[in-house]
Amino acid sequence: MRLWNLLSELISRLVQGKGHGVEELARRLGMAEEELHAVEPAYREFSIAKRGGGRRNILAPEKNLKELQRRILRRLLARLRCHPAANGFERGKSIVSNARCHVGKAVVVRFDLKDFFTSTSVARVHKYFRKIGWNRAASKLLVRLCTHEGGLPQGAPTSPRLSNLVNYRLDARLTALAARPRLRNPRTGRLEPAKVSATYTRYADDLTLSFPADDPKLIRNLIIQVKHLVGSEGYQLHLRKKLQIRRRHDRQLVTGLVVNDCVNLPRARRRWLRAVEHRLAHGRQATLTPAQIAAWRALAAMVAHQRTSTA
Repeated sequence: MRLWNLLSELISRLVQGKGHGVEELARRLGMAEEELHAVEPAYREFSIAKRGGGRRNILAPEKNLKELQRRILRRLLARLRCHPAANGFERGKSIVSNARCHVGKAVVVRFDLKDFFTSTSVARVHKYFRKIGWNRAASKLLVRLCTHEGGLPQGAPTSPRLSNLVNYRLDARLTALAARPRLRNPRTGRLEPAKVSATYTRYADDLTLSFPADDPKLIRNLIIQVKHLVGSEGYQLHLRKKLQIRRRHDRQLVTGLVVNDCVNLPRARRRWLRAVEHRLAHGRQATLTPAQIAAWRALAAMVAHQRTSTA
């Protein structure tokens, strides 16, 4: 009997691969295996207006799936490590921490990834689950519960965290590229280290590179290299409309915040907010709801508090 059990375990490992199985997955999620298998992924699709125009499609998971995805997020994904360059959706990080890295730079270059969540493929998500220790069956089940139609669904609780975890290599490669950029020597034709290094951060689909000195040749070269690098990771850049190159005489914006001299809300937004507060202080009505006013106050306070933080 013992020999048979060992043989069965060996066959199972050969078929399913190394790692924890569905039984362990169910235990960590506090569910029975049958209950876990019975969850049918279902989403409700709708669209919302984008800040810059157009519509954004959202896939909201149905109640049972959403609760299970939240459980996966808390119990399986929350403590895993993403790259330090990732600032979106991470505890202790924000649009301010993302912008703060690029304050006072000679040139700020911003890129935007097309269809970021849906372009984060099922194959890469499956590979990640296998890498962190789940066997083939458990990884396949996790992929079924966390992806939709070939990618990460924008609207699922697990998608933001998974997008950071899966893209550790993307962030590491772009960080290395920025820190040690190379230019082709026109005499020898060889790539040689440039004299200027850059700083890289990512906030969801928003990539930012900033330079302490203005070297147009280096900047053009890095834009080309970034395009090829993100392509090798399964993404495409918006190069025509959303590539932004801003120098010191321009207003340099990173995740919606000005970074020319310090992190701050844009001047027009600060003036507008002061006008709203002035109206309220004199007993007049504002065009915003109390919740909207509270949100703007919280954002202004967060920017003021975090702009000089070194954490």
